[in-house]
Amino acid sequence: MVNMKISCIFTSILAACMLTACAGPVIPLSEHPRPDFERSQWLNLNGYWSFTFDEALASTALAQNNISALDRRILVPFSWGSRLSEVPDSTELMGWYGRQIIVPKEWKGKRVFLIIGASDWETTVWMNGCEMGRHQGGYTPFECELTGVRFGEPQQLIIKADDSPGEGWVAGNPFEHPKQSVHLYAKQEYGDVHGIWQTVYLEARGENFIRSLHFSPDVDNSQVKVDVALDTPAAQGTTFRLDFKTGGQKPFTADIGGKDHASFTIPLADQHLWSLDDPFLYEVTASLADEDHVDSYFGQRKLGVAKLPGTDYSYVALNDKPVYLQLCLDQSYHPDGYYTFPSDEAMKNEIMISKRLGLSGNRIHIKVEVPRKLYWADRLGLLIMADTPNYWGDPLPQARQDWEHCLRGQVERDYNHPSIFAWVNFNETWGLFDSQGIYQKETQEWVRQMYRLTKTLDPTRLVEDMSACRQDHVETDLNTWHSYRPGWDWEREIKFYCDSTFPGSTFNFVEGSVQGEQPMFNSECGNVWGYEGSTGDVDFTWDYHIMTDVFRRYPKCAGWLYTEHHDA
Repeated sequence: MVNMKISCIFTSILAACMLTACAGPVIPLSEHPRPDFERSQWLNLNGYWSFTFDEALASTALAQNNISALDRRILVPFSWGSRLSEVPDSTELMGWYGRQIIVPKEWKGKRVFLIIGASDWETTVWMNGCEMGRHQGGYTPFECELTGVRFGEPQQLIIKADDSPGEGWVAGNPFEHPKQSVHLYAKQEYGDVHGIWQTVYLEARGENFIRSLHFSPDVDNSQVKVDVALDTPAAQGTTFRLDFKTGGQKPFTADIGGKDHASFTIPLADQHLWSLDDPFLYEVTASLADEDHVDSYFGQRKLGVAKLPGTDYSYVALNDKPVYLQLCLDQSYHPDGYYTFPSDEAMKNEIMISKRLGLSGNRIHIKVEVPRKLYWADRLGLLIMADTPNYWGDPLPQARQDWEHCLRGQVERDYNHPSIFAWVNFNETWGLFDSQGIYQKETQEWVRQMYRLTKTLDPTRLVEDMSACRQDHVETDLNTWHSYRPGWDWEREIKFYCDSTFPGSTFNFVEGSVQGEQPMFNSECGNVWGYEGSTGDVDFTWDYHIMTDVFRRYPKCAGWLYTEHHDA
């Protein structure tokens, strides 16, 4: 449905800040890309890189360890084809990046890692002609250790990005999708994203280091569970320490010797809850003895389901208080940067748009969001429904594999963002129909398995199996639906969904599945033209008021999600 949606309002809000980060010294998006997982010794590699689409030139550069053989330049981290990248060749599917780097002398004795926030799709890294690592996947981070580093001396870095879409893909017009993709493709009709599209940086780490750090709030017991994973088992007697920079908590220390993973429960005195009106963040520094230090944060909040007082209606609850959801769809595309916003201020402004409109949250539509935009949702207090991108065509094993890889990486990376209240696995059965247009039972069972996998990976949040538009939920924490109707038809539409919603009802679920007591709300709605029964050329703002007034008259429906406050 999204391809037929019109741009609604605020289409020019971002224009003033489009090139803010590209003025002066060219280091776009110079801020650390992950305030939730930040080491002090890091080096931003955004900016101009040598570049080519010519494989012969790339081979020469690799053989001679000389990036001057590359015949173009590109502004990283913007996808080639986007205006901000300064490389307009949007039809090319394979590119090579080259840059001279100097690893600071002060890092000598440390392990050095290259981190790429996201690169679509298969990415290979060489330094001084030697392969350092490779990764498949277009939406989640990739890192590799740089070995043989000559500290303080120039070294040649070459990165290849291969976005060949796989068997069965055919290009169409902007409102057609490929017939088949075996890796995630999502909504590329907004502007094809190829290659690097998130910040590239170097990082110094100790011989052993913190690989992941997850915080699981336990509001009922005024405590937080901390899960820490290390690169290798810690030496005997090694101490893990957590220092609180905000929140007035005492430092926490524990022996982690002999372990590569440990869990701790830390009591919080006078816990300060994260909420939409008071988005307080506990800022912390996690230390593995003297080997590694990571700055992070978490929001102490509880997600769940509660009854609207005086009713039997289930609502999404934040800190045990039901929230009437007033959301917008967020395409999270920029006309000049595609997946990538031109500046940190632009990402902050995206969140502020929703705050100023009085919304309680956004749904990031079939894209793994940039961490710094999620940071601003955390910092400013906005709820987020986080989609996983889709593939197209039959649900082939290769496509499922890429989807699951993305889901796991998304949950791993974004676990600590308090703003995310729900993971949304699939959108509108995209990529789940077979070539005959049938949503097979076997595929439905896979969707059920993926819902349960997501709950296992993250038991702290709500999970929706699919943002449904064909009445085909399988197993879910949220019973949502999509509808685009003219103003005169909304009374009938919402009444129909409310009347059809009750425990044991088979409505809005596939055969063999029934409703429980999940919150029921709209997860895409709007007043658009071109749909059957629409009214043609009318004042959409008037239709919008009619629609929201009808929603208010049916409190059984726990909220709405409007499409959308602006498009790409």
